Amino acid sequence: MDWPSRKASELDASEKKSFGKGVFRKCDGCGVTIPTETLHANFEVCPDCGQHHKLAAPRWRDLLLDRGELEEWDAHLKPTDPLQFSDGKPYHERVAATQKASRASDAIEIGRGSVGEHPVAWGAFLFSFMGGSMGSVVGEKITRLFERATSSRLPVVLLQASGGARMQEGIFSLMQMAKTVAALERHRAARLPYISVLLHPTTGGVAASFALLGDVNIAEPKALIGFAGPRVIETTIRQKLPEGFQRSEFLLAHGMIDRITSRLQMKEEISLLLGHFAPFVRPARPSELNTAE
Repeated sequence: MDWPSRKASELDASEKKSFGKGVFRKCDGCGVTIPTETLHANFEVCPDCGQHHKLAAPRWRDLLLDRGELEEWDAHLKPTDPLQFSDGKPYHERVAATQKASRASDAIEIGRGSVGEHPVAWGAFLFSFMGGSMGSVVGEKITRLFERATSSRLPVVLLQASGGARMQEGIFSLMQMAKTVAALERHRAARLPYISVLLHPTTGGVAASFALLGDVNIAEPKALIGFAGPRVIETTIRQKLPEGFQRSEFLLAHGMIDRITSRLQMKEEISLLLGHFAPFVRPARPSELNTAE
């Protein structure tokens, strides 16, 4: 029996091309495969369906701050281990590993910049650092952000993305909720604006304190915003939650936030708001400041 002859390959194996890992990404919204470079150039927004993927803090600076420039404040502050906490791994070791991986001292950056040529005091959570959790250093930096903004007569633009209070610091973490809100109220008494930008996710003690106390609260589309997670709430109340519960669209419909804005229009929106606020900023009366304290 004669076997059919096998045709020799016309391609040299050395000429075959393959794509390296990370060249393409699949959109979380529509499932379309997109070149990574395209997503990067579009600030992680899907060009087909508009799905917003997570954006790192340096890219937020490029997106919102004029020329991407930030005069950073208090970058030297680093967390300690007041409770000698261990959750299978000592807290100080977990912090050191996260600092090395994220190249950040803690879960927030603060400083001075400008948006649309309007000077602002800037803050942005770093979700890559322990889920953007709020420990004593995060609380201290947010407090200093509002205090410096008050003394320098600056509006505050604060980007929220957090899993809430940092459990490894226990009561020290929970104390930051009252501490930061007190500083925010002194800033408000000075008749200075605070724009809160709610990203995915904004939860726990951050959502329960300063995150939803902005003069204007702006959220990204489909961002998860709330205190406890939906599954925890369903288990507790033993009821099925409404469709889209705790998403930014649900919160807008129920009056919890003011605007939902695409990331790509966020700078224009914030600049417009700062322009509206500017004529009404005036020096605070001593009686107003005393009341806030």
